[in-house]
Amino acid sequence: MAGGGILAWTLTHNGTAGGAGGTAGSGATGGGSSGTPAQAGGDSAATTTVVIGVEAPLSGSLSALGLGIKNSADLAVKKANRTHEVPGVTFEVQALDDQALPANGQQNAARLVADGKVLGVVGPLNSSVAQAMLGALDQAGLAEVSPANTNPVLSQGPDWAKGAKSRPHPSYFRTVTTDAVQGPYAAQYLYQDARKTRLFVIDDNGTYGSGLAAAAGSQFSRLGGTVVGTEHVKPDDRDFSALAAKVAAAGADAVYYGGEYPAAAPLSQQLKQAGVNVPLMGGDGIYAAEFIGVNTKAEGDLATAVGASADLLSGGKIFLADYRAAGYPQEAGPYGAYAYDAAWSVIESVKAVVAANGGTLPADARAKVTKAMAAVAFDGVTGRVDFDEYGDTLNRQITVYSVKGGAWTPVRTGSYKP
Repeated sequence: MAGGGILAWTLTHNGTAGGAGGTAGSGATGGGSSGTPAQAGGDSAATTTVVIGVEAPLSGSLSALGLGIKNSADLAVKKANRTHEVPGVTFEVQALDDQALPANGQQNAARLVADGKVLGVVGPLNSSVAQAMLGALDQAGLAEVSPANTNPVLSQGPDWAKGAKSRPHPSYFRTVTTDAVQGPYAAQYLYQDARKTRLFVIDDNGTYGSGLAAAAGSQFSRLGGTVVGTEHVKPDDRDFSALAAKVAAAGADAVYYGGEYPAAAPLSQQLKQAGVNVPLMGGDGIYAAEFIGVNTKAEGDLATAVGASADLLSGGKIFLADYRAAGYPQEAGPYGAYAYDAAWSVIESVKAVVAANGGTLPADARAKVTKAMAAVAFDGVTGRVDFDEYGDTLNRQITVYSVKGGAWTPVRTGSYKP
């Protein structure tokens, strides 16, 4: 997330963005379309409304991330309407706040399912919220595309780590890579690049944090490093004095934290204050300007984030320019571009369904949109957007960032190779 324009988000590089869903100049984020104006269900084109749900934390400690997701999806919808991307269809956004709570996500899923105009959902931010939503969405055949979930269980099943992958949710897709890539890539960087050999692993006991930390710790051990200790905390914990003493006693030369920045920032600061002057590393959940803003000891800390740095792709630069020109009061954040491409994947799927049905939306539009999503392929603002047989993005680049001079600075970009 950008602080003073320094940090915005990362991009997945697979060629230059610029096709359907790509960019074509300031104010032109997204692709164009041509064709005969469609009618839906026999009504006039002007009456055909398709709603894209957005489900994210719009209030609470993670609202900065959620609002960036909402705004970015809105930007995609405005572009599609302006250019008549799907002739005869007008898109609208319905944004629901989950406050990062699974129970709220479950309620929101029911609301989205109940609205027959909703043909796709962008979100959520949190993997734990996704788990609570997916049952209802699957049953309704309603496609969900997350710009932020990274837990592999959501797409590959509970036994993915054993090599027994099985897709549990056929309506679920994501535009970001998973912790099966992010965690091991972080471990490789710590062991091979940073030359760390003794790692203390901490997580917030949540779906996202525990999965990410486990993946990083396991890979670190496989590489030859030693995990000198593990600990679980709560996302709302802020006093880590006892834990800092435990880390110091273990002789760790690095700490890995699976969780998000509201707890990671005070953890990092209190570790250094206790004399544990080693880098704290985390995943995309700590890659935010807020982590640095409230942490006077952040220098040298590390984070991974999906994709390449924004300034490496022309499409990314234009997306940010368009976002700022739209006047949204919040930054796009680290997931904004992925939310834009998630929304555009829904738009592309609706376009394919309408085209295949003679220019109208069929009665079973939800099921058809979900099926079309599996075949989506376009050049988005984050690079190439397409999905594998599990609904995961096919592009798996990761960037490691280090806090240098009070800002997140990219230090390595690549793809995880076991």
